[in-house]
Amino acid sequence: MYYKELHQGTAVALGVASKRTSTISTPLMLRRLALRSLLVAVGASLLVSCTEKGVTAPSTPGDTPPVTISGVAQPANGQRLSALWWNNQVSGPVSVSKIIGPAGGTIVLPQTGLTVSFPAGALATSLNITITSDDKYVAYKMEPSGTQFLKDVTVTQQLNTTSVFGTPLNSPLIAAYIADDTVALTGKVPVLEIEPSATVFSTSSPQLPQAHVWIIRHFSRYMLASG
Repeated sequence: MYYKELHQGTAVALGVASKRTSTISTPLMLRRLALRSLLVAVGASLLVSCTEKGVTAPSTPGDTPPVTISGVAQPANGQRLSALWWNNQVSGPVSVSKIIGPAGGTIVLPQTGLTVSFPAGALATSLNITITSDDKYVAYKMEPSGTQFLKDVTVTQQLNTTSVFGTPLNSPLIAAYIADDTVALTGKVPVLEIEPSATVFSTSSPQLPQAHVWIIRHFSRYMLASG
């Protein structure tokens, strides 16, 4: 955030003292006083305007700072990962559908802490998108399967609904693409891609993870995992 300061000069006209103790206002003095009043009024107006329209940082849940992700998905090369579990706050699968058009939009599953943000231009035409969470693991089916995006779509998973919340991580979190929508998520799961991602930690407790953010360019099935 940045601020602009208004510096203003003021002209002061002093009356000349005489034996009669009264001050005589000349036309020149009146013009100066009027100009002074105008400058004060304009300055006050600008200061109020700057206060009301000040730049505000994007709000994030809790004390989670914003994060920027870039890059492209990398082949998993046969890697197998363990999906995170939901904690007791999530019971059963959750599903939501929404039409997203060329102007972009956001799909939120508040029960699981998921937010998927589609920027303007990610889709050339409107599409009815459905996102369904797994009932046990931090994983989602995103449909229509095979959908390709023209721009990066940002996925944010808050971790307060997951098994890793409230404790330091034993291993890095990984956002992974699963090619098979029917594969079981128990044990070590074969994944096809590792997505560009980052874990966001608490600013007050830097060892505690608060959210995980990744970007995707296509659907369908993704999971949040540890190595």
